[in-house]
Amino acid sequence: MAGSFYPRGPKELKATVDALLSQAKPSREAGLLGIIAPHAGYMYSGPVAASAFAPVAASGSVFERVLLIGPPHYVPVSGVAAPSSAAFATPLGEVEVDQDAIAALIDAGLVTIDDR
Repeated sequence: MAGSFYPRGPKELKATVDALLSQAKPSREAGLLGIIAPHAGYMYSGPVAASAFAPVAASGSVFERVLLIGPPHYVPVSGVAAPSSAAFATPLGEVEVDQDAIAALIDAGLVTIDDR
């Protein structure tokens, strides 16, 4: 996705995110429990996504776990799928996948592994 939906290089990505956040107006200031934000390319939905994430950026909070939920675009998936990868590579570094949480969801019959 780097280079297509957001800048490939770390400096350019950080500058783009900083610029979007500086123009965003947080819709909420306290008690954040979740975010619903678009996941399209920054050129399409960057300002809206930045408004959703602005309260997080402003709070300086550090989160133990982030749950990303999104639709598959290219292949049909039955139920909820999770990746087998240990981390997602981004221009700003790797983001670790909580394998223990995924294993618990698999054991509960709520998730399957699907890397398509």
